[in-house]
Amino acid sequence: MKNRKINYLVKSLLLGLVLVTSFNCERELSDDARLATYAKTAEIFTDSFVGMGSNFYFPYSGSKPTAWSVDETEGYNSNASLRFDVPNSNDPEGTYAGAIFRIDGAGRDLTDYDALTFYIKASQGVTIGELGFGEDFEQNTYMATITNVSVGTNWTKVIIPIPDASKLLQERGMFRYAAGTQGTNGFGYTIWVDDLKFEKLGTIVPLNASIMNGANVTRDTFVGLESAVNGIITSFNMPNGVNQSVTISPSYLNFNSSNSSVATVNEAGIVTPIAAGTAVITATFNGQPTAGSLTLNCQGVFANAPIPTRNQANVLSVFSDTYNNVPVTYYNGFWGGSTTGSADFSVNGNNVLNYTTFNYVGIALTNPTLNTSNMTNVHFNMYIPGNVPPNFSFLISIEDWGPNQVDNGGDDTRQQIFVNASQVQPNTWVTIEAPLTLINRNNIGLIILENINGSSLTNFYMDNIYFYN
Repeated sequence: MKNRKINYLVKSLLLGLVLVTSFNCERELSDDARLATYAKTAEIFTDSFVGMGSNFYFPYSGSKPTAWSVDETEGYNSNASLRFDVPNSNDPEGTYAGAIFRIDGAGRDLTDYDALTFYIKASQGVTIGELGFGEDFEQNTYMATITNVSVGTNWTKVIIPIPDASKLLQERGMFRYAAGTQGTNGFGYTIWVDDLKFEKLGTIVPLNASIMNGANVTRDTFVGLESAVNGIITSFNMPNGVNQSVTISPSYLNFNSSNSSVATVNEAGIVTPIAAGTAVITATFNGQPTAGSLTLNCQGVFANAPIPTRNQANVLSVFSDTYNNVPVTYYNGFWGGSTTGSADFSVNGNNVLNYTTFNYVGIALTNPTLNTSNMTNVHFNMYIPGNVPPNFSFLISIEDWGPNQVDNGGDDTRQQIFVNASQVQPNTWVTIEAPLTLINRNNIGLIILENINGSSLTNFYMDNIYFYN
């Protein structure tokens, strides 16, 4: 007992010494410490680059990497400007011009400004797809973009509002652009940008914001299947009196879940279902509620499709994680009046095709076409979440494009597989199999899935699409 009292005493003395030392250290640190600060430089390019470093231009995938240069003969009341040569749509080096300008080094403190501004003109009247800032190819936390910007042949000023400057304490993404030839029949052109900088105008008024493009969207989901709040658009009244729409990153908003025991939402707008039930995701912008919402109906733990057991040697797989898949040009091809979208997802490493707002869709096997002459059957797994529509009627068409391997080339043949309501169940993976009856089937180019007979199916999953012997 005596030894224990001594030990307690020693420990108490040591604890007191630690506390005294900690307090002393804390006082000394508070006297000497300084908060990290970042440059508040407004200018990005005014005849030359300002504070950008040496490695700051990063083209988008598929864009022409050499589209940008500095033009020493053209400028807005100056001697130089940024020049962007948008290529022809058939240019082998890239079909459009697009990139980000990211500071090579520490970011900037932009809290004193309310807009990115610059002067722009083009070699002809064009519409620029996207202009903005905040993209850094890392987190892209605070992007802001205006779209479909009309540009003429004379210098005009462009103003892109900063949605919430208080958040831009160390921003690296100074400028972004994407310009194609959709409005010029595929022919290239040139645009110039000058006097690129941040400003405090004081005449920009935030109006409102929306998520999910202002709609009240409902999604069926499962535990652990993350989804994103998207369609985030803000509106500002500009100095010229015009209202300007700006597409922004989710991090400018504050999100809320009506039932955090069912689904949580983080600052990046990523929603994670954690239990069966319903949760409504809403948001505020600058303290005001946004239009639109996302309602998640979580059905619990997701059950993957049955794992195929056939030997790979007897299978030509179009979509399955069990087999090696053949080359597929696309899983969601559309033409004419197709409304079908994709919300494909992965659960526990298993990939699933999810077709939404469905009416019809094409899966293309064109590079090359698929030789199934040694196969005897075709297999699909299908899952309809929620309820099966009472007027359900579904058609699968398999097209062989013939020796010329051209769609509608005059030698096409087609097999049709009809699926009726008695063959499917709600919230259950069902297997659809049929023998291949095509006489010629060594140039399969297309699989078409479609509603027929007025069927109102809008949402379903597909997995394990394959031919087998």
